[in-house]
Formats: sequence, C-alpha cells, structure tokens
Amino acid sequence: MSGLVLKLGPKERVLINGAVIENGDRRSRLSIMTPNANILRLRDAIHPEEVNTPVRRICYIAQLVLSGDADATDAKHQLFRGIEQLSQVLTDTDSRKLLDLATEAVQTDQFYQALKSLRSLLPREERLLSTRDLQ
Repeated sequence: MSGLVLKLGPKERVLINGAVIENGDRRSRLSIMTPNANILRLRDAIHPEEVNTPVRRICYIAQLVLSGDADATDAKHQLFRGIEQLSQVLTDTDSRKLLDLATEAVQTDQFYQALKSLRSLLPREERLLSTRDLQ
C-alpha cells in the first residue's frame, strides 16, 4: 500500500494498523508510506448487522483483515471462495473485471485493494436484488 494518499474531512476517522485516528477540524491529506499498512476508513466500514448480502459478506471478511480482527490466511480462503461464488452470478464484463482485480489483490495480500474492488460491486448487487424483489 505504498504511496496511498488519504484525504480526510473534518473529524473523519480512519483505522490504520489497528489504531483509530481522528482528523482535526480541517480537511487534511495523509500520505501512507509504509507498504502493506492496513487501512480502513471508518465511514466506509460495514457494521456486522449490515452483512446481509453476498457482496457485503465478502467485503466484511476483507474489512476484518484490515481491522486486525481476522487472520489473513484464513480470510484468504473465504475471500477466494466468495469471489468464485460471485463470479458464477455476476457474469457481465464490468463485474468480472472487478472480481479479477479483487482476486489479484487477495493473492498478493492487498486487502485494501480487494475491499475497494469488491465495494464497487455493491451498487450492482443492490440493483439486482431490488429487481428480484419486484418480480
């Protein structure tokens, strides 16, 4: 995760390697120079009670690794299994590309990048589930 730039709003919180950091009263910009730092924007965090869809479940697993609440080795197996299951349902080109990026990220222990790719699937999943509910 070398060279990641975080832009934080006033009072925004971020979790970096297990430590919660809160920004001050002004917008700020942080450059994270440590490779493989575990970072999670708390405004983007999925809470346990919100883990109610397949994509959210997989995102949550990646999030647990970033927060230090799950072992990376165990999580990798779950992430690969979940990504494989999603790839059987989300077959459009854009979804496949995001799933491929997530797979590559998990293979190289880049859980932030995996989470970022998987989160991009949330609006698509929401549309699919809402369409299903209308039928």
